[in-house]
Amino acid sequence: MTELTVTAGKNNSSNLLRRDIRFLGNILGEVLVHQGGNELLDIVEKIREASKSLRASFVPETHEEFKEMINGLAPDIRHQVIRAFAIYFQLVNIAEQNHRIRRKRDYERAVGETIQPGSIEASVMELKERGFSCEEVQEILEGMSLELVMTAHPTEAMRRAILDIHKRIAEDVMQLDNPTLTFREREQLREKLLNEVITLWQTDELRDRKPTVLDEVRNGMYYFHETLFHVLPDVYQEIERCLGKYYPEHNWHLPTFLKFGSWIGGDRDGNPSVTADVTWETLKMQRKLAVREYQRLLSSLFKHLSFSTTIVDVSDELKSSILKDSGTVELKKTPCWTNEKEPYRIKLTYMTEKLHNVLDEAHKGQPDRYAVPEELIEDLKIIDRSLRHHYADYVADTYIKKLIRQVELFGFHTAKLDIRQHSKEHENAMAEILASMNITPDYAGLPEPEKVKLLEELLNDPRPLTSPYQEYTESTTECLEVYRTVYIAQKEFGKGCVSSYLISMAEATSDVLEVMVFAKEVGLFQKEDDGTAICTLQAVPLFETIDDLHNAPSIMRELLSIPVYRQSVAAMNDLQEIMLGYSDSNKDGGVITANWELRVALKEITATAKEFGVKLKFFHGRGGALGRGGMPLNRSIMVQPAETIGGGIKITEQGEVISERYALQGIAYRSLEQATSALIISAIHARAPKPCELKETRWEAIVKEMSETALKKYQDLIFREPDFLSFFKESTPLGEVGELNIGSRPSKRKNSDRFEDLRAIPWVFAWTQSRYLLPAWYAAGTGLQQFYQGKPENLKVMQDMYEHFPFFRSLIDTLKFAVVKADLNIAREYSKLCSNEEIRSRIFSQIEEEFILTKNLILAITCEQELLDNQPTLQESVRQRNPYVDPLSYLQVQLLKELRQIREQDADDADLLREVLLTINGIAAGMRNTG
Repeated sequence: MTELTVTAGKNNSSNLLRRDIRFLGNILGEVLVHQGGNELLDIVEKIREASKSLRASFVPETHEEFKEMINGLAPDIRHQVIRAFAIYFQLVNIAEQNHRIRRKRDYERAVGETIQPGSIEASVMELKERGFSCEEVQEILEGMSLELVMTAHPTEAMRRAILDIHKRIAEDVMQLDNPTLTFREREQLREKLLNEVITLWQTDELRDRKPTVLDEVRNGMYYFHETLFHVLPDVYQEIERCLGKYYPEHNWHLPTFLKFGSWIGGDRDGNPSVTADVTWETLKMQRKLAVREYQRLLSSLFKHLSFSTTIVDVSDELKSSILKDSGTVELKKTPCWTNEKEPYRIKLTYMTEKLHNVLDEAHKGQPDRYAVPEELIEDLKIIDRSLRHHYADYVADTYIKKLIRQVELFGFHTAKLDIRQHSKEHENAMAEILASMNITPDYAGLPEPEKVKLLEELLNDPRPLTSPYQEYTESTTECLEVYRTVYIAQKEFGKGCVSSYLISMAEATSDVLEVMVFAKEVGLFQKEDDGTAICTLQAVPLFETIDDLHNAPSIMRELLSIPVYRQSVAAMNDLQEIMLGYSDSNKDGGVITANWELRVALKEITATAKEFGVKLKFFHGRGGALGRGGMPLNRSIMVQPAETIGGGIKITEQGEVISERYALQGIAYRSLEQATSALIISAIHARAPKPCELKETRWEAIVKEMSETALKKYQDLIFREPDFLSFFKESTPLGEVGELNIGSRPSKRKNSDRFEDLRAIPWVFAWTQSRYLLPAWYAAGTGLQQFYQGKPENLKVMQDMYEHFPFFRSLIDTLKFAVVKADLNIAREYSKLCSNEEIRSRIFSQIEEEFILTKNLILAITCEQELLDNQPTLQESVRQRNPYVDPLSYLQVQLLKELRQIREQDADDADLLREVLLTINGIAAGMRNTG
């Protein structure tokens, strides 16, 4: 039982992490013996030790012996070995997540009044130290905006049932730190955890079917119910506490600058399962969640609001509101409170009934329901004012204030739902409608200037474009139905439920104008007689490829030059949202070029919008993986050019990133706290830039040249090497990843084998599984070498850039993490799956050469002996994980070989496929990344 002893000493924190990992590992060992006997445990231990030895010293003979051991496993044992290593990583991940919470608490205990770096208080203190006045701080806060948008992108390999078990294990493991537990209580805790790990072992990791879109909606809503409803208001409360501490002369109430949105149920790009009906059902489900949360919170208020009029004098305003409710609200679903001396509880019963009626269509339009969330807020404010009337301020501040904030944040729709569709779908629908109206027989074939001219005329024409008596194809009908659904939804759930319509592959001005014409058709955009416009849905172009990023400034200039479009932006408070795609730009141009071109586009589009007096809200479409722009949330804010955040920021939260950041309240709070701090610091930098702009201009010229060289190197392999696609498909588990039931969306936008039609997620997922991680680093070495040229003075410049240029530092750190997680020795094993030896040798040697160059230059720039020397915690985590991931990789290679041989004979093996999919899950857990 030594694992349960709380370790003392100055290294207590890291010791406790090791304790937790060892403790959970020992429990897993017991489960292996319990489920498979000592033989299973012995085999797992033998493989683990051999893998560690191979990592410590790569000897070709030992390597061959290790592969023979792996390949010699009997199928029944092999299956259990795969699961043993995969579950081990799940347990390690739980321990590491818990340790993040522990470290924050340890820090706060150790430093006392000292301010933690990256905290909200640290950023507010910086505002004060820099001399910002109350008025300036208020202006900064009112100008800040961060929206985190959950997507259903298929990168979460874990089932909901598995994540639930993880949550229970995490909560139990945290109890190990409780010094008051008795010996018997520790024994009981151990027994409980043993049962949970047995349950984990006996629960199927794999879904038996692809999730439906509504399954994905429920999965996303889980995090609102479990975490975000509670944590997000706490972030606001902490900011207001800090503002009150440093600016006590001002009464602070923050605007709702930090919110969550969602694509789940609204993202129809390439997913035919997302229909208008599904979008409507999504909005209903989200409303139900919000209303149920408020009902639960009102119920919990009953025990705190027992104030009696025999002792206190409540406000006349409260008495009047209760009298008004009694005349309009009949208590059918809520028990009547019979103690007339407890007016707050009486008020709560009426409020609960009105919330019940929000969900009942029979009460629609009636005064016995809340029509809008502002009415619920007003009732809460009546209670708040009355409580303060008889000096119950503490109760008002602790309970009512937080509930008001929750309603402000989540309304009756929980999260704003974005709609997304591919530009081609709009063009096809527009072509059909215009042909049916005899306006033009071939809209799609028109030159772009003629398209723009026609669409501008249609936007200015008040007459309808469609007819209820005209029959359209199914796709066009569905396209129009989406806009009608949004119109009705805004009436039913409030304008805040949907306000952005994203256009994938927006390559021209007409792609944006088409959406506005459809919006006009259903009343989401209207021209008034005085020339002003009413617009409640904004067309949001998504610029994804390198060419799109180059064209984006000119597209926005043309759009904003069109009077009717400019009026639509004016109707949205002169704010234009623009989305930038990190995944497809990386897939198209490689990591250096994508990052550089995104930075250039950000600056140039911002400058263009400024010419027209328009503020921009940039929507950063980051994935979770390194090859898709993935990085910590606060860093993704800090790396943006300060001048580009004035109109707000949106960032996607995808797949496994959602569970990693928001499954546990402690981690969710810290992530949102760091993001808020980063937002404030960025706002400070925007107002008071650092004095290094001249140097940055020179450095940017250097990066531009690096990007141009890297782009050619990258595209030479990806696009101009005729055998590359065959190599990629054969030497990675690309096809098998598509058989993992982790998302409702197909892996390709259309039924095509073209590289351009392959989605970025499976592209990155397959390279991560095969340990290449190629999208996250390939061509970077050549780009860096272009400037270095072996000259010490140039190396010194790059070292200076790494030290003082945040963009370059972030780029190098991302490359460094990718290179340290990649393993070309194991990737070579995957390359042997490529049937053509000449192709295999030629392409793999190019990859290996570039990898070595990239690694060596990163070491030189960062002045490290080994990668991640300056991040020892991360370095240790990677080192500890690799020996356990390696067996799964070797097993996967062997299983892929066997499965593909069977399939070449037009046969199949369900058990073999299952084992392949289990290795995919296991490697994803070990690498902490999928796609």
